[in-house]
Amino acid sequence: MTVPHNMTVTEHLTDESALIDSRFAARRLITILGISILGNCGMWVLSVVLPVIQHEFGVTRAQASLPYTVTLLAFGIGGIFLGRVADRWGINRVVHIGALGVSSGFVLSALSPNIWLFCLAHGLLIGFLGIASSFVPLMADTSRWWNKYRGIAVAICASGNYLAGTFWSPIIQYGINLVGWRTTYICIGIACAIGMWLLSRLIRHPPPALAPEADTHFGQVIDRTRPFGLSPNVAQWALFVAGIGCCVAMAMPQVHLVAYCMQLGLTPLQGANMLSLMLGLGVVSRLLFGWVSDHIGGLKTLIVSSGLQGLALALFLPFDGVVALYVIAGLFGLFQGGIVPAYAIVIRAYFPIEKVGGRIGTVIFGTLIGMAFGGWMSGKLFDLTGTYAAAFWNGIAWNLLNLTICIWLYSRTKRSPTLGGQFKPGAIQFGREQRR
Repeated sequence: MTVPHNMTVTEHLTDESALIDSRFAARRLITILGISILGNCGMWVLSVVLPVIQHEFGVTRAQASLPYTVTLLAFGIGGIFLGRVADRWGINRVVHIGALGVSSGFVLSALSPNIWLFCLAHGLLIGFLGIASSFVPLMADTSRWWNKYRGIAVAICASGNYLAGTFWSPIIQYGINLVGWRTTYICIGIACAIGMWLLSRLIRHPPPALAPEADTHFGQVIDRTRPFGLSPNVAQWALFVAGIGCCVAMAMPQVHLVAYCMQLGLTPLQGANMLSLMLGLGVVSRLLFGWVSDHIGGLKTLIVSSGLQGLALALFLPFDGVVALYVIAGLFGLFQGGIVPAYAIVIRAYFPIEKVGGRIGTVIFGTLIGMAFGGWMSGKLFDLTGTYAAAFWNGIAWNLLNLTICIWLYSRTKRSPTLGGQFKPGAIQFGREQRR
């Protein structure tokens, strides 16, 4: 950003810093949430149209489910790509790319004569460009506008993904019943693209300039060139693996809860209601743990939320009554929603800010791999054993992997020499204990 000729660098930074945690930032956050709800429509539309698509194209249930898998993976890869685009060119251009992807993807899907072109349109356009533009880049951008309330702000932004499912699912079903799925697709694609483009005009202001002095995180001076005393790439891949672990565990109840209830002799409606309760409380969880992270930090929040997720997952093993399952499903939703936003908060706190979008995208891609892999693995374990007990134990093991990595990273932050509760600038020797 160019400094005005009549303003010193210090004055410029002071002026820019006034935008952080401001009413302007709050209005921008509301706009970002609107973009997220529109752009993430493609994340949930497939769950509604799956039976219709299966009948329309005359394919198996597995083939009809393929667009969802492809979209999920494309979403993860696109998040890395568009996160880097946002780092270099700004969030406004990314939203424009997303609007183009959403409109062209939904229209091409509506015109598809077979499941394969339908799958390609969802993956390449809706997933890689549309959904990807509306999650990771938005979280990364939001993190640049907030310091004191960064946790709750990022959580609100991330909630747009869940809110999109709540908002769009009944609309899509109503459209299918009224005019058919193809016309519904075209209308939704055009409406979302126009809405995203109009809202993007309200977020053209670039993120505030940051002062060059060392940043602090809960009393600790952070050396962002060596996050957790590791190279940035090593630290990023540690979080990537942790993200896979947490979401393999998360996938078991989120993907298989309805089937699990049917195995226990309950109705599909009861399972669907439990799933709805879980996802609804997931939104509450993101806001709650966002507030928590503002008070204890993102890494501690990640550890707490991951530990609670493992506890809720374990509760599924001894209890199988209807009331108990409703309670456990609610607890699982309330405990797990804060995990994914916490990764973004951790990266923003410990890594160089210049490439924060790309790094968040990489770690979020790990969580999506975990969801895709975990859903398949749980189903495979059920096929092999005839029950979901092994799948729950598998989820607990993967959650333990995630928790172990997070605790290890936290322990490395406590290992560094301190002075008055803060890192002593210039005294840190990473990779070995400082000799006294």
